[in-house]
Amino acid sequence: MSHEHEELLYLQQSAILRPTHFADLIRTAQLVFDPASGVSGRYIEVDWQEFGIPDEVAENLKLLGQKYRYASPGIPSEIIWEQLTKTTRTWFLNNKDKLWQFEEAFPALDED
Repeated sequence: MSHEHEELLYLQQSAILRPTHFADLIRTAQLVFDPASGVSGRYIEVDWQEFGIPDEVAENLKLLGQKYRYASPGIPSEIIWEQLTKTTRTWFLNNKDKLWQFEEAFPALDED
């Protein structure tokens, strides 16, 4: 078992990280990659630092968001965890309970 897998298993067993946290992380990554939600002709430039996302973390999230652009947020946590940089892991652990707020800040266009 790899060190990364053991670390994740510990965090999950101690109830620090739940599947919903990873689902929220994927939704956040998708928004960081494309805050306009794929709407043609619509471009939104966002200073992610104003949202508490450091540049290094935003870059890692953009890569995840691009990779999982059309994916369901239910991707296995092990797959996501291994793609996070150490800095992103720390940021994720510190912000896991606030990630749902990003989705609220960028609501889907079909919502009223």
